[in-house]
Amino acid sequence: MKLSSAEKKIIETVNDLENEICEFTCELVSHKSVLNNEAGVVQAMESRLEALGFSPRRVAINPDTLAGHPGYAPVTWDYTDKDNVVAVIEPEKNTGKSLLFNGHLDVVSADPVDFWDTNPYAPEIGNGWIIGRGAGDMKSGVAAMTYAAYAVQKAGFAFTAPVTLEGVIEEECCGNGALACVNAGYDADAVLIPEPFGPSIYTCQVGVLWFRVDIRGKSVHVLRAGKGANSIEKAFPIIQALRNLEDEMNIENVPEQYRDFEHPINLNIGIISGGDWASTVPCSASFHARLSYYPGTTYKDVCRRIEQTVQKAAENDPWLKENMPEVVFYGFRSDGHCVDRDKEAFNVLNDCHKAFTGKDAKEYISTCTTDLRAFHFFTDAQATCFGPRAENIHGANERVEIESIMHTARTYALFAARWCGITS
Repeated sequence: MKLSSAEKKIIETVNDLENEICEFTCELVSHKSVLNNEAGVVQAMESRLEALGFSPRRVAINPDTLAGHPGYAPVTWDYTDKDNVVAVIEPEKNTGKSLLFNGHLDVVSADPVDFWDTNPYAPEIGNGWIIGRGAGDMKSGVAAMTYAAYAVQKAGFAFTAPVTLEGVIEEECCGNGALACVNAGYDADAVLIPEPFGPSIYTCQVGVLWFRVDIRGKSVHVLRAGKGANSIEKAFPIIQALRNLEDEMNIENVPEQYRDFEHPINLNIGIISGGDWASTVPCSASFHARLSYYPGTTYKDVCRRIEQTVQKAAENDPWLKENMPEVVFYGFRSDGHCVDRDKEAFNVLNDCHKAFTGKDAKEYISTCTTDLRAFHFFTDAQATCFGPRAENIHGANERVEIESIMHTARTYALFAARWCGITS
């Protein structure tokens, strides 16, 4: 489908906004918005929305309100003064289909920063890329979606359906930010999330859960080490048993969409701690882990298998058999899902991408999870991810390609015009 004169004007406006889009990306990256330090970036998002003429409002994550929701993930931290920010562009005449752009503002830690070539929170632009923590995942996408909506209005047009801009937190740990917005009534006919997987239409994601295993040992002086029970070493056979479970889950009931993947189900031992003195046998240890699972498998079933695996491993150790480790589930408890690519919103999105490239968008099948889960399970929206191209997300020297940010912004602006409808 060729671009109309109105659409050409919108795209020209997006192109003219490139410097602002890059500047806003860098401003967001400059905020170290790791878990429990998100207030600054939320304020930055709110201020930018206000400066662009939107009317943002805060949406708090309230555990008392969300506790009964089936998507709520109990966590170990406090929710005082933890907000998302949302702006709704209301149409004068509501004759089109509604749209919601969702982007997360939180990032994972950049530590240790000496692995980086630059300061991860002092973003740098060079050779067509922006480098910094969160530049790809996913602050550039937030900038692209924000300015895509703004460009339509700056070009002199108004939407004929509601358009919602949503900056959320806690995507990286539980999804309670997006869930709070869904629970507050923010929804749409189509949802686009600019995750940094490139210009592809995202149709599948795995389930993900977090858990912690607490192990008790017996503390003695190292001169009598044989009389104690080293809690750190007791973790080794439990971790190995969980690795065996990971192997089993990779080959059991594999959905068709994942049959060409070498190793789609991944266990990660992300944190381990224990002991307090090099010459004392440690009496306690814990490790935190992330495990994924296929769409069609339930969170409760995987929890049960983890508990059984830990118990069976413990029963093979005389000490652990009498001092059974405790498994605690917290954070992510997100089932996976797959959707048919042949949805109306996906086809419109594909046509918008094709208008600039001459090619259909590729399909993306993911071995991670995103905030799509909140919309897939708890709304009727047609929801997918389509975003910039990034490298080294969650690693050192994370960076995002500027041209891919602009392609996302152009595609989003065109999609908004075609999906929602516009009037001059």
